[in-house]
Amino acid sequence: MLHPTIDPKAERKIVATGLPASPGAASGEIVFSSEDAETAKAAGKAVILVRIETSPDDIHGMNVAEGILTTRGGMTSHAAVVARGMGKPCVSGAGTIRIDYKTEKMTAGGVEFSKGDIITIDGAAGQVLQGEIAMQKPELSGEFQALMGWADAIRRMAVRANAETPQDARIARQFGAEGIGLCRTEHMFFEGDRIIAVREMILADDEAGRRKALAKLLPMQRSDFAELFEIMSGLPVTIRLLDPPLHEFLPQSDEEIAEVAASMGVSADALKRRAAELHEFNPMLGFRGCRLAIAFPEIAEMQARAIFEGAIAAGKQTGRVVTPEIMVPLVIAKAEFDLVRATIDQMAQTVAKETGETIPYHVGTMIELPRACLRAAEIAETAEFFSFGTNDLTQTGLGISRDDAASFLGRYTAKGILPADPFVTIDQDGVGELVEIAAERGRKTRPDIKLGICGEHGGDPHSIAFCEKIGLSYVSCSPFRVPIARLAAAQAALAKKGD
Repeated sequence: MLHPTIDPKAERKIVATGLPASPGAASGEIVFSSEDAETAKAAGKAVILVRIETSPDDIHGMNVAEGILTTRGGMTSHAAVVARGMGKPCVSGAGTIRIDYKTEKMTAGGVEFSKGDIITIDGAAGQVLQGEIAMQKPELSGEFQALMGWADAIRRMAVRANAETPQDARIARQFGAEGIGLCRTEHMFFEGDRIIAVREMILADDEAGRRKALAKLLPMQRSDFAELFEIMSGLPVTIRLLDPPLHEFLPQSDEEIAEVAASMGVSADALKRRAAELHEFNPMLGFRGCRLAIAFPEIAEMQARAIFEGAIAAGKQTGRVVTPEIMVPLVIAKAEFDLVRATIDQMAQTVAKETGETIPYHVGTMIELPRACLRAAEIAETAEFFSFGTNDLTQTGLGISRDDAASFLGRYTAKGILPADPFVTIDQDGVGELVEIAAERGRKTRPDIKLGICGEHGGDPHSIAFCEKIGLSYVSCSPFRVPIARLAAAQAALAKKGD
């Protein structure tokens, strides 16, 4: 109901199938790079961004594309998660498609397509179709609004949205979100001058160099947070400190390396050597999350200052008290959390002294590693809330990569080894038990602790039923999944009562 769909009377010439990663349908010319997507959009053309897989570098291309098609990746791959957040259709893991970036061609279903050829994707069915196909526009009726009203009156859990852009935040509020449960700050760093400053910070040889680059990012982050706080107008906003491995930000092409080198006043060769030093064999389990803030506390300092100063600015604009929720990612121990919390608390005092205004705030953590679940009792001594990052908890709990599992997970579900794709519906027997253990131990230490879930499971009805069963405070999901979550939360509340 919330997305364009293919006219049921239209003829479909299916050339490939993949995973139904994000609902809706779209037609457009094939482009193989984000730069070409922007150029075509500026010329007034509708495009489908076709990639082997997407990365944060592709955000600007995904923003302007009508839809996204990838040959790799699962339901919680980068392309799938970002597309759902944007409300754009996406087909991921279409493994029968072959892409050649050099010749700008792809082969699907025995048909060769070139850049500029038109295809249609159906994100609800996971289908790739040849040519342009007639669409139906979504219509939200009065009956839909009435149903949502009934659901809101019945459900116990709050429903928040994962959002970090003003557009996402406004859509989330339009669909009834009661705050932001996950603001991924790294998604704010990939546009314009920001990515250059981030790369300067990563590639700097010393603290002075990092602080110089962070000073460029501070006003941008302050403005970002202030706008989100204003849009949410007093509703809770949970901001996660910088989380992803640094390699995702590093320049790849010679042109990008030259641009950053010129900005830093160093040679391109020196920059290449520094990038090689930062290479990791398994970056998802490497130098990321709170490990960044512990090694380089100046990063957390800048983000905390931006949050507090943004909250003060938004409070003056809206007349409402802003209470930020600051989330420390990827902790494995209380000692880790406490080190980062000390940096945040110190910055809160500094800003209060400078401005004469004290901002109320909460500091909590994202629970996304098995050890954190087991040590939840001691972590809760100083963490005021837990937000379960079930995408990473599923990866680390099952030892399965969400980006590489599409090739075999179908066989696992078909043979009954797993009841469903664990990245779509939470694995209650394994990952679910870890969540239950953490919730129980966290409450034992801090009875009033706020417990939420912010992985993509937060928009899945079966997973929402599990969250209701164990008494979580809220679920958070992509903006376009908020109505689904509101309805599922109400159904789960009724089921728990036995109605």
